[in-house]
Amino acid sequence: MADMGAFREAAIAWAAGGPGDRARELAGRLPVRAVVLLEGPSDAAAVDALAARRGRDLAAEGICVLPMGGATNVGRFARLLGPAGLGLRLTGLCDEAERRYYARVLERADAAQGFFVCAADLEDELIRALGVPRVTELIRIEGDLRPLQTFLRQPEQRERTPQQQLRRFLGTKKGRKIHYGRVLTEALDPDGAPAPLAELMASL
Repeated sequence: MADMGAFREAAIAWAAGGPGDRARELAGRLPVRAVVLLEGPSDAAAVDALAARRGRDLAAEGICVLPMGGATNVGRFARLLGPAGLGLRLTGLCDEAERRYYARVLERADAAQGFFVCAADLEDELIRALGVPRVTELIRIEGDLRPLQTFLRQPEQRERTPQQQLRRFLGTKKGRKIHYGRVLTEALDPDGAPAPLAELMASL
C-alpha cells in the first residue's frame, strides 16, 4: 500500500527533526494501528517476507514496518509514535546486547511492552534456524559463493565459528544484508521461523 509507505517516510522525516503534520494526517486517514520498529532495512525485509509467506498484507492491516536507521533512534520514534505521541501500538525486534537500553527508553515513552529479543541479531537467528549448510547453499544459489570463499580465506575468519563467519559475510557488502534478510526468511520451513520473528508476527 503506497500510502503506508508515505506514512513511513513522513514518520522518519519527523523523527529526523522535520514537521509532524504529514505523519499525523496519514496516521488518521489510513488508519495506522501499529508500528513495527526495526533497527534497519534487513530486519524489515525479513518481516515483510515472513508476512508475505503467511498470506498477510501488513500495510492493508494498518501495520507500518519501519526501519529506524539504528537502534539508538528507538526512543525518538517511541516518543513520537507511541502513547505520548500518535497513540499507536508499538512493537518490534531488538538485539540482546541492546535489551536494557530498549527497556529504559521505551519505559520513559510508556511503550515498554511488545518487543522481541534476538540473541545476537536477526541474521544470526535466521542462520541458526536454517543451519550453516543450507545458508551456504542459498549463498551459492544467489551467486555469492565465490565472494564467500574469498572472505573465508581471510586470516581473521579462522577464529570464528562457521555461523559467525556467515553472519559476518552478510554484512560485508552494501545491500547484502537486506537481500539475504528476504532470501533466508523465504527459505524457512513453514513453522521454522526463529522464535523472536515468529512471536513478533503472531503478536500483530
